[in-house]
Amino acid sequence: MTVAYVFPGQGSQAVGMLKDVYAASDRAREMLDAADRALGFSLSRLMFDGPEEVLRATENAQPALFVAGAVLWTLYREALAARGIEEAPMFVAGHSLGQYTALYAAGALAYEEGVRLVRRRGELMAASGGAGGMAAVLGADAALIEAVLAEFPPALQAAGERVELANDNAPGQLVLSGTEAGLRWAEAALRERGVRRFVRLKVSGPFHSSLMAEAAAAYRSVLATVAFRAPAVPVVDNVTADVLDAAAIAERLAEQIMRPVRWTDSVRFMVARGVRRFVEFGPGGVLAGLIRRIAPEVRVDSAGDLKGLERLLAERAPERG
Repeated sequence: MTVAYVFPGQGSQAVGMLKDVYAASDRAREMLDAADRALGFSLSRLMFDGPEEVLRATENAQPALFVAGAVLWTLYREALAARGIEEAPMFVAGHSLGQYTALYAAGALAYEEGVRLVRRRGELMAASGGAGGMAAVLGADAALIEAVLAEFPPALQAAGERVELANDNAPGQLVLSGTEAGLRWAEAALRERGVRRFVRLKVSGPFHSSLMAEAAAAYRSVLATVAFRAPAVPVVDNVTADVLDAAAIAERLAEQIMRPVRWTDSVRFMVARGVRRFVEFGPGGVLAGLIRRIAPEVRVDSAGDLKGLERLLAERAPERG
């Protein structure tokens, strides 16, 4: 069955993540300890024990989720290799921050360099957040939201207010980013059109919008120091919902901070090219739920903890010998 591996982004973190895997696996301990050394503080302790509000901070959640996805995927890959099983994914992809884990899985980004890179990404995004935020719009289609956003008052625009589409996660689940005044205007306008669920998200800024231009500009200089390799597996890009050009990795990652995450289009791109099974590596199972809404005809599995990983591996052939 043609498979794609996917990795979640910010919002999937939870206190206790990977604690069971760390206790059970020498390889997991090696990778988590390496992340702690790369950052100069105990990210693993924060992942295991919290507090939750500190783990949720953008600059901490991003490396935590990168590490979680990288560890789970690495353990899966190495367990298959030990059984003499080859499983070559057709694509890898990640939602926002998860795209970095996808690049690691594709061999384009070294693990410890990835840990440091996403930590810096989170710091820059948190610093550029300002007074803006994000909100999920549930139960409305993209066409309605786009029509409402097209009516944003010029007077508010001239005053520096903004509201923009940030994430197209699945049919009926889109996310807006903007200033406080922009989000209030959007909520009122959408409720007038019959939208009942407008949920403010607990994030520190208006991510994936033009309000992150300062962070994107600063991040370009960081990305210029990273030696990306050509991916060994096609990586589906958030910005274009197409295969990421190896020569454009740094530019797409800078753009990603201030451009919408086209997750619905990305999943449909992979399905249209033959993917019939998705495996999510990372806590929460958020992407699995979204994929089931986007493409209910495909199979979706999740490995978010030790039990999930063991369940996934139990389906494969026993070890040879």
